Amino acid sequence: MKLWGGRFEKSTNVMVDDFNSSIRFDQRLYKQDITGSIAHVSMLAKQSIISTKDADIIKKGLEELLLDIENNKIEFDIEAEDIHMNIEKLLIDKVGVVGKKLHTGRSRNDQVALDMRMYLKEEIQEIKLMIIKLLKTLLTISKDNLDTIMPGYTHLQKAQPITFAHHLMAYFEMFKRDIDRLDDTYKRMNYLPLGAGALATTTYPLDREYVANVLDFDGVCLNSIDAVSDRDYCVELLNTISILMMHLSRFCEEIILWCSNEFQFIELDDAYSTGSSIMPQKKNPDIAELVRGKTGRVYGSHISLLTTMKSLPLAYNKDMQEDKEVTFDAIDTVKMCLPIFTNMLKTIKVNSINMYKGASGGFTNATDAADYLVKKGIPFRDAHEIIGKLVIYCINNNKNLEGMSLEEYKAVSTVFDTDIYDAISLETCVNKRNVIGGPSKEMMSKVIAINEDYITNL
Repeated sequence: MKLWGGRFEKSTNVMVDDFNSSIRFDQRLYKQDITGSIAHVSMLAKQSIISTKDADIIKKGLEELLLDIENNKIEFDIEAEDIHMNIEKLLIDKVGVVGKKLHTGRSRNDQVALDMRMYLKEEIQEIKLMIIKLLKTLLTISKDNLDTIMPGYTHLQKAQPITFAHHLMAYFEMFKRDIDRLDDTYKRMNYLPLGAGALATTTYPLDREYVANVLDFDGVCLNSIDAVSDRDYCVELLNTISILMMHLSRFCEEIILWCSNEFQFIELDDAYSTGSSIMPQKKNPDIAELVRGKTGRVYGSHISLLTTMKSLPLAYNKDMQEDKEVTFDAIDTVKMCLPIFTNMLKTIKVNSINMYKGASGGFTNATDAADYLVKKGIPFRDAHEIIGKLVIYCINNNKNLEGMSLEEYKAVSTVFDTDIYDAISLETCVNKRNVIGGPSKEMMSKVIAINEDYITNL
């Protein structure tokens, strides 16, 4: 007989048992369920709701049960529906009738909300550690490439010369924001729902603040209806993870481009590449492609939960059981992608010669040529037009700006002099951009030092 079966005159259909059950996926919450139950029963004894003797028996039983589960001695029962009822049933089997007192003053509604918050708090910390490892890798590669000039792009068209370090550190900033969002999400979910009961608390004199302190929450949820019906913390985490995966996907897209024959800016290590079953010459960036592909899977989890929650009346509804599979899958996906992406990135070989060649083409120094004229007293719009005409001249004559003779320059404007060649050299174009946030070696060195301090203080 089910623990809630007192009101029913016959058993549920076998198909209903299977359809209703969540133990297949929520069993991963066993540790949080037991930890939360120990805190709950300690509070019950503290408040004299149950005896200290009974509480000690229950706590000892729960601790033994935790060891049994971790030693693979337990097989969960689908008829017990979920992890909460499984733990309670197993406890009763272990300690007897006293185990039936565990659920005093709580509901599965506030219990599952507690378990999910505790579980997600731990997962956030693990994901943060993975991002930190990625950030350290980016810093290492960037420090090695402060002088590696490459083309910067807008619209996937060559725009201005930058350094590989400058480009990589753009992703560093993205992942920093991901850590900030994880911290924000953690902060908002770190309130205890236990004690809300099914939706209207209880007549027992619970000490919710005591439980919050034991379980390391910042406080308690102030509205019992919201406590059991809220899944914002899941939605917000899925949103945060989706943005993180979007950043990884953008990075993967560039890696895929950079290691193509058309670019040849980098080469992936053999250990992080695959071949073709028919084309012997192929070296495919499958890891980057898979991370890019799995991003859509995480997006799907986010949209799925938003759709589930969008029309639910207060308070708890069984639909909310759907929060777990999508949240777990998204977490599993990002935790699978981050380490392998980081390890792949560590092994890339940078082709600085090809990057420099790439920056030399496409008139990436055209803006600097216009700025040269501005510094000679020509209004920027006029300078822009003059350089635009020079670009057309170069295209028609198969030249680039640095390959033009001084006579050719002066034919367009007498302002040009021999110092034009230094002004439009790629090294000057990069290192004169010494504004904070810019690609110069001096500025990038400062930014890297700032971000090394950032990681140290995390």
